[in-house]
Amino acid sequence: MEPDTAMRLMASMLEVAAWMSAPVLAAALFIGLFVSIFQVVTQIQEMSLTFVPKIIGAVVVLILMGNWILATWMEFAEKSIGMVAG
Repeated sequence: MEPDTAMRLMASMLEVAAWMSAPVLAAALFIGLFVSIFQVVTQIQEMSLTFVPKIIGAVVVLILMGNWILATWMEFAEKSIGMVAG
């Protein structure tokens, strides 16, 4: 494998990883923001209150977006195997 091919493969891998993780990270970000605002308004400072909604949100996003994430992963795997073989 040539260095140029390896660099393109690495760049593609990082891009695919960013796209695959973006929905879960965005859901956790927005849920965390809303929980923080709720805690400020109600003055409830319970530590477990921030983790449970984020976990539930991440699981829901993974259930809803799982097919797309898996399809993206499989497409990248086929492309990278083809790139290495060729």
